[in-house]
Amino acid sequence: MSGTRRITGRLALGSITLMIAGLIPSLLKAGDEPYFVTYDDQLEEQGNLEISLNAMLGLPGKGKGPVFMGSWVEFEYGAKGWWTTEFYLDGQSTRGDSTIFTGFRWENRFRPLAGQHWINAVIYVEYESLNGADKILKEIVNHDGVEDLAASNAEGRSEHKHEVEGKLILSSNYRGWNISENLIGEKNLANEPWEFGYAVGVGRPLALAASPRLCTFCRENWRAGVEVYGGLGTWHEFGFAGTAHYLAPVVAWDLPTGATLRFSPGFGLNKNSARALIRFGISYEIPRFDRRIRKWLR
Repeated sequence: MSGTRRITGRLALGSITLMIAGLIPSLLKAGDEPYFVTYDDQLEEQGNLEISLNAMLGLPGKGKGPVFMGSWVEFEYGAKGWWTTEFYLDGQSTRGDSTIFTGFRWENRFRPLAGQHWINAVIYVEYESLNGADKILKEIVNHDGVEDLAASNAEGRSEHKHEVEGKLILSSNYRGWNISENLIGEKNLANEPWEFGYAVGVGRPLALAASPRLCTFCRENWRAGVEVYGGLGTWHEFGFAGTAHYLAPVVAWDLPTGATLRFSPGFGLNKNSARALIRFGISYEIPRFDRRIRKWLR
């Protein structure tokens, strides 16, 4: 019971922190990314910095492992109009176990073609320095399933992983709808085979026309969609056999204060999946952060 109270308290504290941050007036402007797992073709505007706080409550299911909460902080910067770079700090807390820092990620996204097209392509490259206890589940690859989430933090943190990850991001926009598809490839640098996964997202704003007045609950401030994501095995065993898959509705709310709140209850689709992965987050965007830095330095 004490473990349950600890993780419940952490969840409550995290939720309160996110809500308070969203209600504080700010000069910051929120980003437009509606999904948690799927990437679309949008890059950060040059010179802008977006800061995001995210958490995921993992419910493996009865007899499949303890409840846990993965958390991560993102710093996303528009280096060029065609290049966005992002830095992640990961951690997690497991009921009846401990709270630990699990590592960092450095992500880069490149747009090879300028302008808008029927299908927009983005190339994604990431370096990951993580331990085996990482549980933010930003992507699902290989045959990773619910049984991999049951290991203790002491056991997981003893395994250190240096990995590179690539994604081919394809995204189309039509009459307010966004349809995005991601093919994921991940390689452990310790001579392991390539591991594969996928993510597909569909979403749109609830209204395309903006209201003439400033309001909090206007339909154009809300975006909704759904994601499907899961593993595709390895280079030697490619396919759906023995892999985990999730279906996750997502909703995003842009507040007048400049924050964006997002929420996504994800549900496992087969026996290899956790019962539920509940994600929530808040993000802020600082316009022309590069100019502010130069001004401060002067």
